[in-house]
Amino acid sequence: MISARSTALFACGLCAAAVATGAALVAASAPSTHADVAPLVMPRSGMSMDQAVRMVEERYHARVVKAETERGEGHTLYVLRLLNDAGKVWTVRVDAASGSVQ
Repeated sequence: MISARSTALFACGLCAAAVATGAALVAASAPSTHADVAPLVMPRSGMSMDQAVRMVEERYHARVVKAETERGEGHTLYVLRLLNDAGKVWTVRVDAASGSVQ
């Protein structure tokens, strides 16, 4: 279990990383006279597997016991198997692009 202190330290580490990343982005976006400077690459939009797992665990008050990724025709779905305290097992699919649950 993570203590409140370690959570605060982890959050501070995230803040420091965000500040460093922001400073790097500002520096990278400053006008340059170099012709060989690569353009910035923006992160892809959508939801990560970790975000999908956290979302369904909170929504359904259950634990994800198996997670898989299905890809097809340029579309990604996270297939998550859940287990609740009563022993019920079921599967949900999360659209990686929109976060919608099926």
